[in-house]
Amino acid sequence: MKPPWRPGTRANVRRLLALVALCGLLPTIAWWSVRLGATTVSTSDVLNAVFAFDGSREHLVIATIRLPRVLAGLLVGSGLAISGAIMQAMTNNPLASPSLMGINAGAAFAVVLTMSILGASADETYIWSAFAGAMSAAAIVYLFGTVGAARSSSIRLILGGAVLTAFLMSLTTAMLIFDQTALDNVRLWTAGSLTGRSLPQIRVVLPYMLIGFLAAALFSRHLSALSLGSDVARTLGQHPVIWRGLAASTVVLLAGGSVALAGPVGFVGLIVPHIVKLTVGFDYRWTIPFSALGGALLVVLADTVGRVIFSSQNFPVGVTMALIGAPFFIWLARIRVGGAR
Repeated sequence: MKPPWRPGTRANVRRLLALVALCGLLPTIAWWSVRLGATTVSTSDVLNAVFAFDGSREHLVIATIRLPRVLAGLLVGSGLAISGAIMQAMTNNPLASPSLMGINAGAAFAVVLTMSILGASADETYIWSAFAGAMSAAAIVYLFGTVGAARSSSIRLILGGAVLTAFLMSLTTAMLIFDQTALDNVRLWTAGSLTGRSLPQIRVVLPYMLIGFLAAALFSRHLSALSLGSDVARTLGQHPVIWRGLAASTVVLLAGGSVALAGPVGFVGLIVPHIVKLTVGFDYRWTIPFSALGGALLVVLADTVGRVIFSSQNFPVGVTMALIGAPFFIWLARIRVGGAR
């Protein structure tokens, strides 16, 4: 099979040009986001803060607040978008997203539990708690989904994720009602926020997310076969249970790291894969790189627009994504689910 980037057809050439265009657009949007804030900084200030840091107030703001925020947005957007694409392949469900496996709910529950019991502050400690909670929830849902007949595992994943999410969210809400301190510390994070992200926090999750990015790229051809259904996958020589396990592990690394870093930012894993598939088709060798770039672009752009429109550096990107994603979800539920995948 030819690699997807080999220009064997006009369609592939167009896809390749579009990918190059996204690669050029993404740094432009990221640069624009770094410059905007309570005070707009010049391009020279950004360059000097990166390459000739002098400890001035402007350089400190850029290096410790704005750049980490944008870098976190790039990672979170890419991770959630790729996770959504993989989830849709795993479950053959066009409404699938990382929250389907209880990842968001598991991370939120673990963070609140850690803060309530140990009194952990909002630093690298809760990053690890969120990661552990996300991984544990995903493992429980996956084990539930693989019990019984293989051909029913997709439905079991969906049901297991929905049940566990409702249960954990109820426990989380109950803890927050009785612990005002935890509520104050976790309020922005549970809304999905890039506020206050730091380079040490990014370094905690970066190795795991890089492994997830690499795995998604290597498994892309197999994901295309898995998205066609278990019977077709078996015909092509795949073992659906094994490949669902590998795909689920990749989702845990990417979505778990994203949620640990920025909280449960919704709709990214739903919107971006569908836009990509409508644009470049269902070949996951193209879907994965386009989703990575598109997700990063969407989250950084949504975060920047939210900060500008609402004139607040603390405005959660999760709220902006909800305003964008809710109408898209309604359209998808009414139009796409009943039609072609």
